[in-house]
Amino acid sequence: MTYRVTKAVFPVAGFGTRFLPATKSVPKEILPLVDRPLIQYAIDEARAAGIREFIFVTSRGKSALEDYFDSAPELETSLHEGNKGHLLDLLRQTDMDSGAVAYVRQQERRGLGHAVWCARRLIGDEPFAVILPDDVIDAEKPCLQQMVEAYAEVGGNMVATMEVPAQSVASYGILDVGSTSIGATMPVRAMVEKPRPEEAPSNMAVIGRYILSPNVLDNLEDMRVGAGGEIQLTDAISAEIAARGNVNAFRFRGRRFDCGSKSGFLQATVAFGLARDDLRDEFLAYLRSVTEVQEPASKLRAV
Repeated sequence: MTYRVTKAVFPVAGFGTRFLPATKSVPKEILPLVDRPLIQYAIDEARAAGIREFIFVTSRGKSALEDYFDSAPELETSLHEGNKGHLLDLLRQTDMDSGAVAYVRQQERRGLGHAVWCARRLIGDEPFAVILPDDVIDAEKPCLQQMVEAYAEVGGNMVATMEVPAQSVASYGILDVGSTSIGATMPVRAMVEKPRPEEAPSNMAVIGRYILSPNVLDNLEDMRVGAGGEIQLTDAISAEIAARGNVNAFRFRGRRFDCGSKSGFLQATVAFGLARDDLRDEFLAYLRSVTEVQEPASKLRAV
């Protein structure tokens, strides 16, 4: 029996140290990708998938993230009086229904599994999604919507996956998947958190989208420490494989950008900037001018 997925957990308690000094006072999740913060992309994806309850696992120093989803009556009045209707429409896209957003504090950062466990009382006894805002996925049909539609057919637990270079497997949870599949869905035989390349069962990596059963929360109760000295969500999902064999990988359609890294954030900025009709021509002309004025490698070596 499957259930409708209406709740999503957004773990946003991290320090964002890879973006210091900017994240000293600004939460990483509201850094702008073009002109929308990272968290807005995650919220829009969740809404498209039918999510109605949004649970943020936060920490100290994240008040700006909470304020982002609050109303701004003075700003709205100013835009209205200035006949800036297009900007007012953009602003209203950030509005959240009263009672739709909840915030839970993670008092100490003990890993992704611990962050999800902190939201257990708000999740209750129903399947839920987990979205990592660092992973921005550009897709014609939003990634989580793809997963929700597939989940209705198979139930259990589901993780998004994609192939990564062999030298990168130590940065991901890696899957051992079965040979049979239902569309883009494949059964998972095992999961390994951040294995060494020579020990990895494949190069199929878990990407920051999950649909999980409440059993995963039960598996997190023992607070077992895993890779990196943290409580890993991967371990709790692996326990479901052993106990029930009901974990599936979903190969999503779309381009994923790792906006938790500076390089990935820059790549996403270029891709999303070029996709905008109001920015493409001027931005593309600039990119071409930059590449054209660079000295050939042979000249640089001769200096």
